[in-house]
Amino acid sequence: MSRPLNFVMISPHFPTNFETFAVRLRENGFNTLGIADAPYESLSEGLRNALTEYYRVDNMEDYDQVYRAVGYFAHKYGRIDRIESHNEYWLELDAKLRTDFNVFGYKNEDMHAIKTKSQMKEIFRAAGLKVAQGRVFHSDEEARQLAQELNFPVIIKPDSGVGASDTYKIKSAQELEAFFGYRHPEVQYIMEEFIDGDIVTFDGLADINGNIVFYSSLEYSEAVLDTVAKDGDMFYYVPREISPKLVELGKQCVEAFKVRERFFHFEFFRVKQTNELMPLEINCRPPGGLTIDMWNYANDFDVFNEYAHIVKENKFYSHITHPWNVVYISRKANKNYVNSIQAICERFSDRIISVQTVPGIFAKIMGEEGILARTETIEQMREIIQFAHAKQ
Repeated sequence: MSRPLNFVMISPHFPTNFETFAVRLRENGFNTLGIADAPYESLSEGLRNALTEYYRVDNMEDYDQVYRAVGYFAHKYGRIDRIESHNEYWLELDAKLRTDFNVFGYKNEDMHAIKTKSQMKEIFRAAGLKVAQGRVFHSDEEARQLAQELNFPVIIKPDSGVGASDTYKIKSAQELEAFFGYRHPEVQYIMEEFIDGDIVTFDGLADINGNIVFYSSLEYSEAVLDTVAKDGDMFYYVPREISPKLVELGKQCVEAFKVRERFFHFEFFRVKQTNELMPLEINCRPPGGLTIDMWNYANDFDVFNEYAHIVKENKFYSHITHPWNVVYISRKANKNYVNSIQAICERFSDRIISVQTVPGIFAKIMGEEGILARTETIEQMREIIQFAHAKQ
């Protein structure tokens, strides 16, 4: 009889909706071996029941402690088969542990390509994909010269970073000089030409051979930078209809970045004047927030369970037909809305999935509350958004 697969789960309690990974892996016969710095008693009952064993470390940033935890599991349970956090913050820790314990998946040498925007550009170009012009700069003077080459406005952001944090739209030489005053001296920045376009994503799961077994997309009401700047309402959604061109480019990216047995979240610009799609950056983990749950609602399946099947036997059982659009609609505490949450839920009772409370760190973008809804048509979806965002 074959032994259970040993799956080390880095920080399995965060975010809370990712706890289901542990639940489904355990149901599929894995040894689920959790490592984090949270006290065992603070873990949810569902997660405690789903973990074969939990090893608490004092500090996840102390590599020796985490290494010893994995070593303990290897000694007790045998060879470690997988190490995964599904979290951008721990990608490099995951890779270092995989390298040291010779576990399948991205290793140390793969990190530069999937963590730095400059290297992503090189791989996109090598795959024949057009990207925004720009490069890393190493001094103020080099930044001034680069801005002249690219013309204002330009975008400046960390070469290695995630989300919209520490990202700036610089519209003039004066704003560039101001940036030099507040930039973080230890951070390496990249400057790019400004692309007037919307962000659209290509997301999904690849099997161990790099075949895409599931794909989806996200579309946004506006750029995150703009939502934060004006403290505005936002929505984003998983669309039923996904452009064949986006699927084609997404497949090229999965191949170019050698995505194997893992989730991916690729961002593209859709240029406003031409509708051309240009790759922006890749993330080799599931999209954040509630997106992974939105996939389940949009497709009437269980992606957590399918992931367990892929790791266990490299099989995907669901038949995906994209029957629903699923939308997240923000509600901010400082806005004077016409319609209450209760009124929205009553009027659209057949389409509202749930009302979510958002952790404080995300509320500036996502609102203090969020409404999840699903519809068959975009028109139905827009009706709910307009009703939810109407102001007095």
